[in-house]
Amino acid sequence: MAKNVLMVVTSHSKVNNEAKTGIWLSEFAEAYIEFQNKGYNVTIASVDGGKPPIDEGSVQQETRQEILDAEKYLEETVKVDTVSASDFDAIFIPGGHGAMFDLPESQKVQELVRDFYEADKYVASVCHGPAALVNVTLSNGEPLVSGKRVNAFTDAEEEDTGLTAHMPFLLESRLRELGAEFVTAPNWTEHVESDGFLITGQNPQSTEAVAKEFVQKLGS
Repeated sequence: MAKNVLMVVTSHSKVNNEAKTGIWLSEFAEAYIEFQNKGYNVTIASVDGGKPPIDEGSVQQETRQEILDAEKYLEETVKVDTVSASDFDAIFIPGGHGAMFDLPESQKVQELVRDFYEADKYVASVCHGPAALVNVTLSNGEPLVSGKRVNAFTDAEEEDTGLTAHMPFLLESRLRELGAEFVTAPNWTEHVESDGFLITGQNPQSTEAVAKEFVQKLGS
């Protein structure tokens, strides 16, 4: 039987009153296409359900038609409150700056990530997607990321975007504060860390590598 994969995306559309954000399209699309090619059944959930926002910057910068075409799969996501980890084999969380705002604040997202991880199911995330991990506490009271080798969008990369002052927190700094072993690579280079059932990638350039690692671990 084909594997059932849950993808969870942000519903948050603004960095501030002037700047809009959302999902970084390639981080969703590259993973989704990889999963499709593997024959997985993919369900896409967002915090609010319906059509989630896509960062216009990610559309304007994209030249690959298959990535642009993947936007159609985001037309109608299910609400994250309606899904259960028991119905899926693994979870994948792409980023975009929107992920910094609503994923850490969603109790349901925290519960899902914990339930997947404690059931020995793979939890994978890329770029700002690991913001979904920062408020996840395991049943033993420990932060999920404590002692885990991880990466995510770095503080230096955030500085490059010019959005540091507008973020609710800096992702690298927060993960380090929680006891994660944060492993960095040079800005905007492909980088994946895999530690047990946790797979994380640093930036948009890392999405395909994270998805391939996820597929290799999860299997057919």
